[in-house]
Amino acid sequence: MTDKTIIVFDGVCNFCNFWVNFVIARDKSDKFRFASLQSEIGTEIAKEAGIDAADPDSFILRHRGKFFTRSSAGLMVARELGYPLKMLYPFMILPQCLRDFVYNLIAKNRYKLFGKSEACRLPSPGERAKFL
Repeated sequence: MTDKTIIVFDGVCNFCNFWVNFVIARDKSDKFRFASLQSEIGTEIAKEAGIDAADPDSFILRHRGKFFTRSSAGLMVARELGYPLKMLYPFMILPQCLRDFVYNLIAKNRYKLFGKSEACRLPSPGERAKFL
C-alpha cells in the first residue's frame, strides 16, 4: 500500500474534513496519506485494525505498521506534525478511557454540530497524491 502514515477518516463529516485540511496544510514533511472510511482502501484498513467500517465514529491511524484509533490516533498525528502541536502528545499518559470519553462526545455529535456532506471530499489536483 504505502510506507506513509495513513489517516482513515469519515469522508462525509464536515468536522473530519476540516481536520484533514488542517493536517494537509501542516504536513511539511509529506508524512501522511488519507483514505475515507467509505472508500475501498479505508474499509480494508478498518478491517485490518479490527474496526467496523460501518461505524464512522472513529478515525484510524496506521503508523509504522501499528493501528491507533480515536484519541490515541489524534495525539499521534499531533506528535508527527511537530512543534507546537506535538506538545499535546503528553496527554497520552491520561487513561485512554478518559481521553476517549471526550473524543466520543464530539464524535457522536459532530454531524449535529458541524454538518454532513452528501458525498465524500474530493481532493484538489494538488492534493490527489495524498489520497489513497
